This record gives sequence, structure tokens and C-alpha cells, in this order.
Amino acid sequence: MQKINKNVVLALLSLTSLVFLLFQLYYYKFYLSQKNGAIFSKIRGSQSGQDSTRWHVVRKFLGLIASHNIPVYLIDPLILGLVDKDIEQIRSSPDGPSPECKYFCAPRDFTTFALLDKTWKHEMGLFRTAEKMGFQWLKIINKDPRLDGMDDLSGVEIPLHYIFKLASHAIHLVVFYERSGNYLWHGPLRLKQHMDRKFVPFRRLHFGRYPGAYEKPELLLVSIDDLKVQIPKNPSNFLEEMSHSRFLECRYREARAFFQLYPDDASLDAVEFRKKAKSLLHLAALTLNNLGVKFWLSSGTCLGWYRQCSVIPHSKDVDLGVFIRDYKADIIPAFQKAGLPLKHKFGKVEDSLELSFQGDGDIKLDIFFFYEEDDHIWNGGTQAKSGKKFKYLFPKFTLCWTEFVELKVHVPCETLQYVEANYGPDWKVPVKTWDWKSSPSNVQYNGVWPVDEWDDVIQIY
Repeated sequence: MQKINKNVVLALLSLTSLVFLLFQLYYYKFYLSQKNGAIFSKIRGSQSGQDSTRWHVVRKFLGLIASHNIPVYLIDPLILGLVDKDIEQIRSSPDGPSPECKYFCAPRDFTTFALLDKTWKHEMGLFRTAEKMGFQWLKIINKDPRLDGMDDLSGVEIPLHYIFKLASHAIHLVVFYERSGNYLWHGPLRLKQHMDRKFVPFRRLHFGRYPGAYEKPELLLVSIDDLKVQIPKNPSNFLEEMSHSRFLECRYREARAFFQLYPDDASLDAVEFRKKAKSLLHLAALTLNNLGVKFWLSSGTCLGWYRQCSVIPHSKDVDLGVFIRDYKADIIPAFQKAGLPLKHKFGKVEDSLELSFQGDGDIKLDIFFFYEEDDHIWNGGTQAKSGKKFKYLFPKFTLCWTEFVELKVHVPCETLQYVEANYGPDWKVPVKTWDWKSSPSNVQYNGVWPVDEWDDVIQIY
């Protein structure tokens, strides 16, 4: 009897140990693994380990934002680059193009999504739910540039970026805001002193290095790796836009300091000129954008933006720059159709081309075409009565977006060097008497047009 009892006891102990072991495995697999991101349920054809971790974190994030009715869309450049190669197949297949985890399992430390600010306001509920799901989160705020102006340098802060981290993968959620120029803007990612700089690899985040400006995207709902997600309808266009998205704010503090030294001209003539200049710039932008011609604020118009965030009233014109490689023969007829007759055409496509169009009243639009050399960029000028040619040299520059007179428009990213090249070290001091042949710091004599070419290179209307 005693021997039987021992066997029963041993059997019961063995059974109890087995049950406890099975419970531990179940608990680890279905609770701890989901909370800490250690092991995840398999997806069709996915790889194990870290690849599955990335997919699972994205899936949990999409579930999180769906539970709060937050419309986000994918802007991760690595994934969109992969998607773009298969975009036709993805569009045509409701279940995605491949049975394998091809996109969200790509090796990286984070995945990037976008959020339109006006579509969501209740963040605290989201944070509480995120924490229950095992996410850590970080919120980055900074000043709202939309509230800045000559009369008020606002200190109001707005959320610019959110980061949700689970296991070894992070979700970077970029907040986009609509600006008065009818475009979308996101701010830079600048950490406060108390923030953990090791939370994620911040320097590798694609949308954190500087502010960016984008057109409003048309979105497409697709299935990628068994996950429903919105993406820009044309991923390649978005990626191209991203590569040239850097944005520069107008320098309102410096502008206020300038007007303290040189009070603004508030006369009726100045007010009327600024109104006409704004209208002319908007019309010029519409015309060139419709042609697909990239342009930027140049000469006095660029100086006005950089120095005083406004049009210089005594300039009497609007100045734009265009690279000669972007020249199109349709430019002149397009402006004429828009109601801006050609005032003069100097030079030719191969050399020193410039166009001038007559706006409302005495205001005109000047378009200067820029030529690229190995170590500098230049545009030309022509004196009609003598045929003399002039050349204006600039250091090489790239283009950034800004907002000027409620318009999204390009300016040279290296604005200070651009302005100093044209106006010298004293560019901060207003000059009302200006001779385009001798006043610019970067002007050079460039010979004379041959007389037999004058009919082609000196055309005045």
C-alpha cells in the first residue's frame, strides 16, 4: 500500500510539473511576448526573429491608431521605395503582391507614418492605450511658426513628432500642418534637454533633420504584408518631393530689428505696390508651376524676403530666377495668355537670357536665367542702347521652400551667401538708388553683343 502511494505521489508531482511548465510556455507566448516584443505570432511566409518583430510592432501600432480613429499614412522612404517597384501589382491585388513579408520586415530600426494635425486632437487617450499595449512613447513639441508675424512672435508650442517604441522597433509619427499657402508643413525634431537621446537613433530619422514642405497628397488604401495601410497614390512623386522638401522660415525677429532701425513705408503708394507685387507673384507662380518650371525668389525680391519678410516697396518689380536647363519655349506665350505682355527679351537661350513682363500699372516681372559653371553660377544682363553685356556671379546654391506673401515658393538655401554676392556686406542697409550695371557687388563686364545679332538678342516691346 505504501509503495502504491509513492508511485501515485510521483505521478501527481510529474503531472503538476508538466501542467506548470505548459502554463509558463502559454503565458510567455501569449502575454509576455506581445507585451515586450520578444516572440511574435507568425505571418504568412515571414522570417522569424527580428524581421517578425518589425512587422508585429507595425501591426500593433496600426491597431492602436485604428482604435482611436486616427487616419495615418505611410511615408517611410525605404518602404515606399520598395512599394514603388511593385506598385501596379499592389494596386491590383487586394491581398498584396507576395506571400512573404517583404516590406515591413525590411531591416531598419523604425517605420515612419504621417498624421494630419486637424484630423486628431485627443492624444492622452492614445498614450494610455499605447502604454497598456506595451509601447513607450515620446512627444516632441516646439513653437508654432504659423503664429509668428511682425506684430507677434508667438511662444505657443505644438506637437511636431511622436515616437512609439516597442521591443527593438520604433514608429516615428510625423505631424503635418496646413499652412496659408495651401501646402503641408512639418517641423524639425529638436530634443529638449531632459529627453533621452538614446531612446531611438534620432539622427537617422528621415523627417527630423529640418522642416519640410509638401503638397497635399492623394492617398491610396492598399494591403502590404497582410496589413491595410494608406500610402501616397504615387510613391515615386512623394519620394522625389521629399528629396527637395527642406523649408526655411521667414526671419521675423531680424525683420523686426530691421524695421526698428528703418521704419516701414506705410504710405498709400507702398501699400498699393505690395498688393500688386503679391498678386503678380501669385500669377507668376501659377503660370510657371503649370509649365513645370522650377523658379525662386531672386535679386530684390529675395532680399526683401530675407531682410524684412516683405516686398521692398521702392524696388518697383518682382524678380525671379530660373535655371537655364529648365527653360521652356512655352514660357512667353503662357505669360501672355495670363495677361502679362512681354516687355523685353534680352540675350538668347545659350547666353544671358532674361525676360521682362508688364504687370498691372508700372510694376513688372523680371525673370533671370542662371547658367551653371564648375565652381559658380551666373546670370546675364544687357544694356539695350549699347549692346553691352554684363555677368553676375553667385556661389553655387541649392533650393529650399519658404512661405512668402501666402505663397509656397523657392529661395536659395544658402540665402545669406546669395544676398551678399549680389548686395555686398552692407545688404542690411536700404539703398533706394540702384544702378544694375555698377551697384551689384558681383557684376562683371562681359563684352558686347555683335551688331548683326541685335535683332535677336535685344527685343523691346
